[in-house]
Amino acid sequence: MKTDHSYARLPDGFFQRWQPTAVKAPEWLAFNDHLAKQLGLPPSSWHSEEGLAIFAGNQIPDWAEPLAQAYAGHQFGQYNPRLGDGRALLLAEVITDNGQRFDIQLKGSGPTPFSRGGDGRSPVGPVIREYLVSEAMHVLGVPTTRALAAVTTGEAVYRDDAMPGAVLSRVASSHIRIGTFQFIAAQGEPGDIQQLADYVIERHYPDCANQPNPYLALLAQVVSKQAALVAHWMRLGFIHGVMNTDNTSISGETIDYGPCAFLDQYRADKVFSSIDRRGRYAYSNQPPIALWNLARLAESLLSLIADDEKVAVELATEALQQFQPQYEALWLQHMAAKLGIAEAVAADKALIDDYLALLEQQEADFTLAFRYLGSELTDENNAMCSALFNEQDSFASWRQRWLERLAQQGQDNKTVAARMDQINPLLIPRNHLIAQAIQHAEDNGDLRLFNRLHKAWQTPFSSSADTDLIAPPKPQEVVQRTFCGT
Repeated sequence: MKTDHSYARLPDGFFQRWQPTAVKAPEWLAFNDHLAKQLGLPPSSWHSEEGLAIFAGNQIPDWAEPLAQAYAGHQFGQYNPRLGDGRALLLAEVITDNGQRFDIQLKGSGPTPFSRGGDGRSPVGPVIREYLVSEAMHVLGVPTTRALAAVTTGEAVYRDDAMPGAVLSRVASSHIRIGTFQFIAAQGEPGDIQQLADYVIERHYPDCANQPNPYLALLAQVVSKQAALVAHWMRLGFIHGVMNTDNTSISGETIDYGPCAFLDQYRADKVFSSIDRRGRYAYSNQPPIALWNLARLAESLLSLIADDEKVAVELATEALQQFQPQYEALWLQHMAAKLGIAEAVAADKALIDDYLALLEQQEADFTLAFRYLGSELTDENNAMCSALFNEQDSFASWRQRWLERLAQQGQDNKTVAARMDQINPLLIPRNHLIAQAIQHAEDNGDLRLFNRLHKAWQTPFSSSADTDLIAPPKPQEVVQRTFCGT
């Protein structure tokens, strides 16, 4: 395995070297063979006692140089100048055979200098949630961090009650956040912010180095990545839950799966996070919040964009103004494709908006309302989609408009339906199923449901899935609030 520690060669203020805290009795919860192979991880650490010790934080392999990264962040709009990895450690950067660079990080490995009085640990519940959801997101085509390994610790973690502890090993193209730039811009030495920007350009956006204004080009690239990422979230009904600037990755990956969840019944203002009491990070608010976060990145880069602050603000503003049209174009493309429209036009937005309004009025399931729609093209007697709506006339009226739009394409209905089934998943990480898997693991260490869900969610478009994994939650199963692990 080829490893590097380029982040550790940045100035000392960017991080603090630290060691994980050993745990009492680690046991395997999960290990990602496919990802381990992609990374070139030594087979001696797969499903072995050595691997168990490494991914529990009990043994530091010779390829690791653990460090906790420093960053700041706006948390629910309030600026905190010093956050950092309070329960995580970067072990190393792995360079794959095709030259890709990935971080390997332990999450829940004990307190660090950035813990702010916390225990640095994670309950098993958030580890299970992140493992399941991040791997499902990867298969669904969403840029995301990945889960390499998860182990239980044999120790209790105390939140409201005592819970079993666990450690997640997370893989990302990097763990650099908007909050990293905020921290260095505010607290770093002169020249540090340029060093960070140059590092990010070299690592993630090398084409920017050849632009007349590399740092403005960097901002524009991150704007585009975030527009694409949030458009992916919205097409799937995914709610991140805590879109703080310290949870916004420079690489454009979904990072920090805390109180995240997927929509069941469609509601534009849906919130799951137990701490988002004012709906700042509601489903429909995710695009404007992404832009708000990007503005904080722009502020951190102003001194690099131009010597004259007024000029820098004007240039940065122009770059930020590209977010909305880019996001809207991608959203239209994704949502039209979900309706079977191969080449979206501006007029299709009304058809999409009216369908979403219908879903909200009728309290229909977001995922199934798109998945079952394709069956309307191939089976006139199939009532799976219409059965989701309480008021049939409204659906029938919209359905007629939709069929007329598809007829304009001149494509065979079976072809369109097959394409829709490749875009609209039948299976998503249902919140109630995750909650059940967590409960089983917490109560008696039963991982059967966890393993079943993980396997099923690797084939989300399959029509052969078990009915109980497809169905929305029953009223008594609905999970209204989710929690992070801190």
